[in-house]
Amino acid sequence: MEAEQVKVLIVGSGPAGYTAAIYAARANLSPVLYQGITPGGQLTTTTDIENFPGYPHGIGGLEMMEDLRSQAARFGADIRMGVVTRVELTDGSPFRIQVDGNKEILAQAVIIATGATARYLGLPSESKFMGLGVSACAVCDGFFYKKKKVAVVGGGDTACEDALYLSTLAEKVYMIVRKNYLRASKVMQQRVMQTENIEVLFEHNTKELLGDDNGLTGALLVHSNGAERTIEIDGFFLAIGHHPNTELFKGQLELDQEGYIKTWPDSSQTSVAGVFAAGDVQDSKYQQAIVAAAGGCMAALDCERYLMMQQSEE
Repeated sequence: MEAEQVKVLIVGSGPAGYTAAIYAARANLSPVLYQGITPGGQLTTTTDIENFPGYPHGIGGLEMMEDLRSQAARFGADIRMGVVTRVELTDGSPFRIQVDGNKEILAQAVIIATGATARYLGLPSESKFMGLGVSACAVCDGFFYKKKKVAVVGGGDTACEDALYLSTLAEKVYMIVRKNYLRASKVMQQRVMQTENIEVLFEHNTKELLGDDNGLTGALLVHSNGAERTIEIDGFFLAIGHHPNTELFKGQLELDQEGYIKTWPDSSQTSVAGVFAAGDVQDSKYQQAIVAAAGGCMAALDCERYLMMQQSEE
């Protein structure tokens, strides 16, 4: 198999990958970007985005990702369809990358922007009402539920934070908790319990989501004792965590306990020199599009400096 040689390879798209491509292309690094299984990443499943700077009237997630992709292509980024199926990073530059199981690339530097995937319950109705009431980002979509009734699934700090945030917008917030207690820190538990329009439904699981062609209208819940009840809601928010898309990099890069790629403080540099990470694949805290885009900028700038140093040492 003959290998293609590239200067900078970007693995993954979305705000981080496309922004890295914009900056790398403008720096004449001739980046090659493989978009992965879901070109544009998680935001392509979001209907309206109103908190990304530059879009005063909001924009659809798919449209915004197309804008970013087009901007990167305008500056010369080579954006390709394809999935990276194997990486060899530990031997240093040039890094060996396999695409679609049949193409090999030798890259002087690599930027990883494979993102993270929100965890869902696995109900068929989740997919049916995705973007029509179902969301995994309260900060992104909570604005659309002003004076409405919503539910948050989860019992940890993230779920409590989401519930508290939504309580400032929504008329009523249900917390659906499968255990008989909250796993969140004491201070978060206290805040939730002291908020009048939050009702915690302990020992409940979601059996089915209800609605029509216009969107979500309710949820059928089941108690641990078998009793069922229906709640009327307009929004259903998942807060049961994210799964970083880092399976390819296990044993290749240093990961934290949750599987996110570790980077140096104030840097996108990973545990392997010449390999950089940006966006949700290394950010377990913020997980916002604007933060991912900023990470892509950092990765491209760090990558440019790395290549300049490598060239000066030759």
